[in-house]
Amino acid sequence: MATHIPIFPASVPVSAHISTPAPAATIIPSGDGTTPLRDTFQRPLRDLRISVTDRCNFRCTYCMPRETFGSDYAFLPHSALLRFEEITRLAKLFVAQGVQKIRITGGEPLLRKELEKLIEMLAVLQTPEGKSVELTLTTNGALLQKKARLLKEAGLTRLTVSLDALDDTVFRAMNDADYSVAEVLQGINTAHAVGFENIKINMVVKRGTNDQEILPFARHFKGSGHIARFIEYMDVGNSNQWQLEHVVPSRDVIARIHAEFPLTSLDANYTGEVAERWRYVDGSGEIGVISSVTQPFCGDCTRARLSTEGKLFTCLFASHGVDLGAPLRQGSDDAQLQNIITRCWQARDDRYSMLRSSGLQDGKKIEMSYIGG
Repeated sequence: MATHIPIFPASVPVSAHISTPAPAATIIPSGDGTTPLRDTFQRPLRDLRISVTDRCNFRCTYCMPRETFGSDYAFLPHSALLRFEEITRLAKLFVAQGVQKIRITGGEPLLRKELEKLIEMLAVLQTPEGKSVELTLTTNGALLQKKARLLKEAGLTRLTVSLDALDDTVFRAMNDADYSVAEVLQGINTAHAVGFENIKINMVVKRGTNDQEILPFARHFKGSGHIARFIEYMDVGNSNQWQLEHVVPSRDVIARIHAEFPLTSLDANYTGEVAERWRYVDGSGEIGVISSVTQPFCGDCTRARLSTEGKLFTCLFASHGVDLGAPLRQGSDDAQLQNIITRCWQARDDRYSMLRSSGLQDGKKIEMSYIGG
């Protein structure tokens, strides 16, 4: 049902909007797919994000700044990357434990050679109830024009494209790799032409850098059939020099857009959906906001992340992961690998965003380019 637009008092600090999680619950036995695994806060395992490469052709200042990820940066050797057969085997185990949606990410996943072959392999996976797994991919869009048809024919369900500005000068400054807006828009148009619908277009909003692009961005995609989404600038990794004053709260984004294009809120599509949904009152489409800083959604987080070489992370802001790749290559059977997944998820107590302002979270975090956004 539609509700009013939530505008918080400007005098109230961001930390005041961050709630405290419920007490930890008792660990329960392993899930069987129909009864998914639960962590210490009773959050089920429903989503798996798989990084297929730690490399990217962009050097976005909020993710892979060039001063850290320069020409001498030591990326993983090809031999360390999980093979497609290994990824598929692990994905099948996660699906058996309750995962219903798989997102392919990176780095930039379209840099992984013949990625469409992996999509074909994952597209046949089914849940214990016999339902197809939702298979999605996040990309910066620069290579999408070349890959869109292959991905669609391979069985990819949905696409999310990152695009942080429509002004070409601003966009090039942010991606720091001389890619143009036109290249990304061309990729989006091609993807739409080959059959991808409701493409999500993500803009990370950083105050003083691209926040002037909020309205042009909303205006451009309004009525297009795509869904523009605005993401609060987050403190991912350790290299982006994050500061709270650079965050534009989602409430401000909504207020700016609503002032020109009236909005009304929408219910979430499912429990644990990260984006808060809004539609234009005139019926010309939908937008979303992702507010992990000002309105953290840790309490409903159902996502696990598998790194490029097979480490399992239970939070985007985690400092370490649990290795699945090594035991897989050392000959562990499916039951042994399932046991690692089960114990890892049942011990999960991550709630970084809820604790961000408390000073209780660890300072060291894995880079987003390593495990995907």
